[in-house]
Amino acid sequence: MTRIDTMTPAASQSVQPGFSHAAICAFLYREARHLDDREWKAWLDCYAPDASYWMPAWDDDDRITEDPQSQISLMYYPDRDGLEDRVFRIETERSGASTPEPRTSHSVTNVEVLVDRGDEVDVRYNFHTLSQRYNTTDQFFGTTFVTLRRQGDGMVIAAKKIVLKNDYIRQVIDVYHV
Repeated sequence: MTRIDTMTPAASQSVQPGFSHAAICAFLYREARHLDDREWKAWLDCYAPDASYWMPAWDDDDRITEDPQSQISLMYYPDRDGLEDRVFRIETERSGASTPEPRTSHSVTNVEVLVDRGDEVDVRYNFHTLSQRYNTTDQFFGTTFVTLRRQGDGMVIAAKKIVLKNDYIRQVIDVYHV
């Protein structure tokens, strides 16, 4: 997770032709749409096989935890296999926390390129998700840091760190909430 732990905005916001701001935004919007539409295979295809997926927790000093291996996290999958297992449980109704599946609406905003390394680009964006289940609508919001990697003519997520900014979560948080 060191690639995206210490990101700061790049002095230059120029982006390689394959990583135009518009292409990055379109990719992020598409990933969010796959979650909203429950297109699990297409959503998983947005991730590289070695992609890490991490949502750190907030500690008692109001700082996010820094190491998913030794500190508490709200969610942590070291690679895509963990995401695939999660999707399997959702699709086969083996997850009580996901039955019935909530209806979600994801908004992605303030997309900013932080670092461009040619075949990989680090991006920061804000999210706001509405989730409706059992006649109740919940809101989840925060900031996400992703490393996007060039793959063929497109891109995939190589690492994702989600900083959830809600103070109170009344249910189990899951991949479709963020």
